[in-house]
Amino acid sequence: MSISDTHVRARTAGQTDLLGLPHRPGPPDLLSIGGLTELTRVSPRSLRYYEEQGLLVARRTEAGHRRYESEAVDRVLLVQRLFAAGLSSADIRPVLPGMIDDAQCTEGLVAELREHRDRLQQEVERQIDTIDILDEVIEEHLAHGG
Repeated sequence: MSISDTHVRARTAGQTDLLGLPHRPGPPDLLSIGGLTELTRVSPRSLRYYEEQGLLVARRTEAGHRRYESEAVDRVLLVQRLFAAGLSSADIRPVLPGMIDDAQCTEGLVAELREHRDRLQQEVERQIDTIDILDEVIEEHLAHGG
């Protein structure tokens, strides 16, 4: 069960919302930027950046405050994982819809992620080669009385 599923179930079971207030019947509750920050531990600044980059969608209140659907929790956590995997926001934007909605998952999405993985693997191999060269230089230096 995802975090947002838990949140929705709690609201619909007559429990309290994120702020401890009783759930009110009517349209689904929307999360404020503070509520989304609390659930994801992602800073408001990062959430605003995700929105600017097209990775996250916010509704606006009449006063201009951001409000997020409960599904935004899973979306933010996925974006965080993709950033941690070394993808940039430009890399994430085209693959994100297919990772959230199985109907939009394509062969191209999987191929793109595999290409990124292969690039990372090549970079790791280059770094290991660099470490090996440094080890040789150190050994040679030590062998010559350094």
